[in-house]
Amino acid sequence: MNAVEMVDIVKQYPGVLASNHVNFSVRKGEIHGLVGENGAGKSTLMNILYGMQTPDSGEIRLHGEKIRLQSPKDAINAGIGMVHQHFMLAPSLSVLDNIIMGKFPTKGGFIDRNKARTEVEKILKKYNFSLELDAKVYQLSIGQMQRVEIVKALYRGADILILDEPTAVLTPQEADELIHTMRTIQKDDTSIIIITHKLKEVMRATDRVTVLRRGTVTGCLNTCDTNEHELAELMVGHELNMSIAHEKKTTGNRILQVEDLCMLDKRGRLAVDHISFDVHAGEIVGICGVEGNGQSELVSGLTGLTRPVSGQIWFEGEQVQHRSVRARRDLGMSHIPEDRIHVGAARDCSIKENLMLTAYYKKDYCKHNLLNNKALNDLAGKLIEKYAVKVPDADYAIGTLSGGNMQKVVIAREIDVMPRLLVASQPTRGVDIGAIMNIRGQLNALRESGVAILLVSAELEEIMSLSDRILVMYEGQIVGQFTPEETTEQELGLYMAGARRMNVGGPSDVAE
Repeated sequence: MNAVEMVDIVKQYPGVLASNHVNFSVRKGEIHGLVGENGAGKSTLMNILYGMQTPDSGEIRLHGEKIRLQSPKDAINAGIGMVHQHFMLAPSLSVLDNIIMGKFPTKGGFIDRNKARTEVEKILKKYNFSLELDAKVYQLSIGQMQRVEIVKALYRGADILILDEPTAVLTPQEADELIHTMRTIQKDDTSIIIITHKLKEVMRATDRVTVLRRGTVTGCLNTCDTNEHELAELMVGHELNMSIAHEKKTTGNRILQVEDLCMLDKRGRLAVDHISFDVHAGEIVGICGVEGNGQSELVSGLTGLTRPVSGQIWFEGEQVQHRSVRARRDLGMSHIPEDRIHVGAARDCSIKENLMLTAYYKKDYCKHNLLNNKALNDLAGKLIEKYAVKVPDADYAIGTLSGGNMQKVVIAREIDVMPRLLVASQPTRGVDIGAIMNIRGQLNALRESGVAILLVSAELEEIMSLSDRILVMYEGQIVGQFTPEETTEQELGLYMAGARRMNVGGPSDVAE
């Protein structure tokens, strides 16, 4: 029996047919993967199912009954829960308060906390979850926060659960735990839909998978009857080379040197704790760690967005810790920020204007304080074509693009200047498999040309496949240093979780 049937769904936005007569079904008690390129229509379809958007035509049936969902409240009342990629939790409140928020049992006009605790503890026991109900959410790990979201959905009575990019910020161990959790929930006849770009996890976790491309379904397959390559081909419409040739090579001069660096977070707490390392020309140094362990503050300090408390940053022999962002760029530093919306792009400006942000003041594009519009238009057209940005027109506001296409614009702008050092933070987050392979290929090509690259990524497979050296951050410190050949994703996960650490010295001993 189908728990969900979405029949002939059509949803159109100005100039874009997001859902083109889509038929999508999920059986009762199955784990179903939903995959596709950026802009394929995955989020639109799930937003319709969760009541956040209404289709132009088509119908939705839950357990065989036709239903109209006009808001998330309608969806929740119908037994649909959604765990968003960015958690909807109140950090300062307790785990229990977050779970029962919006559905408080009452007694005599007051919240019956004892009854609420009893009901939540029954769910924890039933699914063998481990959560401290009195702990504040900000005290939890990312994996524990995600578990709170899942328990919150189950507490509200969800028997259809939508997980949006559920392993995006998890360690390998936490991802394994999540898959085990899904299998446990599944035994209770709960249907689970996973939106993801990680085809390996689709193969491990799901029973069936639906592939979308440009708003249409290109395949619905039993997971046991398919493989990653077939799914990737259905997603992009052609055969895709999923390997990156990353050969060992001799590195060049030291480009970046960081000595005893300390940085504060937004709350004034020490986030980067006396870190020292370096990056050489023609080398990719990967930094991995669970989010919130100082990676963001480190990148912010290296690129000039915030000033360090202490320590030195050397760029090709020059101290730059007190230099401006522009000054560091003029020396040859580029930055792909993890937050493409608030840091990487000006949302209300056009795609062309965003592409010219690092070039408009240079002599090829500006003379006597006047912009050379023809040169800037040519630049925008070249980059849009070269980096396969899917846009109808370069004059569209960048905020109208999908997250993946917005990321392509940022990457095109930062890579095309051929920097001496590229600081790339989460460069493939939220982009589809085709774009991921393209971006990784671009990074590898930069390395081959002699560019020094600092790669910060939550994707361990990405870190392992691209890096020459790997540094692990935990609680603001470097707790491990490896080469990809001498470690595994599972071992890195132990260091990321703080279960292991080694004494790591300062800059590497690679010859100048």
